[in-house]
Amino acid sequence: MSLNRQQKAAKIEEVSVLVANAKSIVVAEYRGLDVESVTRLRSRARSQGVQLRVLKNTLARRAVIGTSFAGLADKLVGPLVYGFSADPVAAAKVLSSFARDHDKLVVKGGAMPNYVMDDKGIKQLATLPSREELLAKLMATMNAPIGKFVRTLNEVPARFVRTLAAVRDAMEKAA
Repeated sequence: MSLNRQQKAAKIEEVSVLVANAKSIVVAEYRGLDVESVTRLRSRARSQGVQLRVLKNTLARRAVIGTSFAGLADKLVGPLVYGFSADPVAAAKVLSSFARDHDKLVVKGGAMPNYVMDDKGIKQLATLPSREELLAKLMATMNAPIGKFVRTLNEVPARFVRTLAAVRDAMEKAA
């Protein structure tokens, strides 16, 4: 069904809002996927905070022009599904893992603000840990010296108590 001019403008505005809020955009060709597979992909994407859209490429091109994702316009060819994500890694992870299981879904490329990636770049991005994992590792690294310091301080009275216990045992044995 063809869209009239107002509907196209509304769709471009809707996609422009998605682009403005996105930290990454990943595009994949979905030619040959059945409805059940696409439904599973959408469900998996929704659970990871990724918004998937099937758009006309001309409307998507117009939405990214003038944004930090403008370099992505060259990759918008063919029947594509667009993954928009506020987490820079989430869209790449969802689409790459789904593409490993379903050979009909082919990741074509993607972009982060002012940086366009090909399919290999997206696969490398998908192997990175998520923001939450990185923050957890950072907190564990920051807590390690403090924890060691606390254990060291705790060891002084514990050693004293063990020494007193050994003296008591020696006196009991002597008596």
